[in-house]
Amino acid sequence: MTQTRSFAQIDVFTAHGGWGNPVAVVLDGSGLHDAAMQRFARWTNLSETTFVLPPTEARADYRLRIFTPGGELPFAGHPTLGSCFAWLAAGGRPKAADRIVQQCAQGLVDLRRSGERLAFAAPPSRQGDVPPELLAAVVQALGLQPGQVRRAQWLDNGPRWLTLWLDGADTVLALEPDHARLAAIGQKVGVAGMHPAPEATSLIARSSREARAFGAAAEAPLIEVRAFAAPIGVPEDPVTGSLNASLAQWLIEAGELPARYVAAQGTALGRAGRVHVERDAAGTVWVGGDCVAVVRGEVRL
Repeated sequence: MTQTRSFAQIDVFTAHGGWGNPVAVVLDGSGLHDAAMQRFARWTNLSETTFVLPPTEARADYRLRIFTPGGELPFAGHPTLGSCFAWLAAGGRPKAADRIVQQCAQGLVDLRRSGERLAFAAPPSRQGDVPPELLAAVVQALGLQPGQVRRAQWLDNGPRWLTLWLDGADTVLALEPDHARLAAIGQKVGVAGMHPAPEATSLIARSSREARAFGAAAEAPLIEVRAFAAPIGVPEDPVTGSLNASLAQWLIEAGELPARYVAAQGTALGRAGRVHVERDAAGTVWVGGDCVAVVRGEVRL
């Protein structure tokens, strides 16, 4: 039997609706079967749809299930931030004053608030070498030359990404992947590259759209990120928190990136997502961004 449930659609990694990555949030998923959740996720046709449930872990404030159009994820970044934002806006009260704790299939995820911005503590990320034959196939599907790839690594913090550190942001933005070939290979692929310093400092000024979205005082992004997920029905994800979390853990440790920076993602899709990354003194990587509610209402499920 269907019932009316509170619903919100939150744009994440932006303070201005339409510029980030939206997540659909059903604020009471109690009593819904897996098939009903998956059906609704296919219907929203967003990269992720989430369902908030009572926690079963003592330290958790709420439990979250996360679905793409093609299946369930154990963890994902922008759904974590957007769902927490929606839960708080709906009157959710965390047990601790300085932390919100989300329970998901990956485990417990700590979140913190800094003004209006939320950030999650990046879960542990497993790393592994990419087999040469697989790397060659992915490089070809992306239309890259081998010399444009500086590093390659498997990164897995729930979602598993074959991740490439490329020779620059211009290479990242110029990619026109063969999504059918990537789907046939069966791997999600993340790519990133650094903006040259002169372009990074003027990136927002060069784009009137981004200037309106972020304002003159916005911090310029250091790197450009893209995420291709054709095997799960999402050719390109606008802004990807889980990928940015694993990237930060990998590349900060490798000495490629500083302990604090801003990543841009979504540019190739006409978005202007901004991911704020910081590794604290204890070594925890925090991945944060602004959120804005675009839709609030009810759904019948």
